[in-house]
Amino acid sequence: MRTRPNASGFTLIELVISASLMALILTSAYLCLSSGMSSQKLVDSRTEALQSARVAMAMMSADLRAACPLSKEIAFLGMRRMVEEIDADNLDFGTHHYTPQRAREGDFCETSYFVAREPESGKFSLWRRRDPTPDDEPLSGGSREEIARGLRGLRFEYYDGWEWFDEWGDPQGKGKAENSLREQPNLSGLPEAVRITLWIDPQARSTARAPKEGKTSEPPVILQTVARLNLAAISQRSSSDAATNSVRNATTESNPPTPEGGNP
Repeated sequence: MRTRPNASGFTLIELVISASLMALILTSAYLCLSSGMSSQKLVDSRTEALQSARVAMAMMSADLRAACPLSKEIAFLGMRRMVEEIDADNLDFGTHHYTPQRAREGDFCETSYFVAREPESGKFSLWRRRDPTPDDEPLSGGSREEIARGLRGLRFEYYDGWEWFDEWGDPQGKGKAENSLREQPNLSGLPEAVRITLWIDPQARSTARAPKEGKTSEPPVILQTVARLNLAAISQRSSSDAATNSVRNATTESNPPTPEGGNP
């Protein structure tokens, strides 16, 4: 009777150990790949949020550098506003930073910046209103465009050459009751500079609805800049000259010049 040669092979224990090692290696590789993809998504989201915030800051700065009086009644209007515990200031002014697109349009444009909530995601967005056709209602009309999403706050501060103010302008005519506007320089004219602070959600690209408390785990991206109004000095000089001329005219009317021929 012929004997069979000894056949080499794997035992059951060896197969179990090999399968366990293979599963461990595959799990480790998956975790590393998943972590890398999550990190890439986080970096992309933060980069997009930062880029969106930079574009918004550049647009606001460019409009403010060419700012001019909005109308005869309202030269520049900056209102302090809070929406659900976040800063959501409003800003209305005129600017020459505009390229005419239709007939009978100039470079003057009524401009507004404000914060509004998105109905779908529940997050806040930064909007700009532009109206190149001036009318009797400088605070309304024109077209609106969304320039940044996922806002956590927007704040404007105004500099008159000496100190910073949280608000600027006098839409209700409160300054008319004062004896002098010199004690409240933020009621008329244009500020010399505007400080812009923008808080934006690093997950602004996400379409998930924001929590009701308005709190998220990640801190916001904060950007701040100061835009100097190049036309503010010219506007103030014109206002000062107009006030001086009115005082001179009033003085001349009350004290008419004496004729050369003798007493009147």
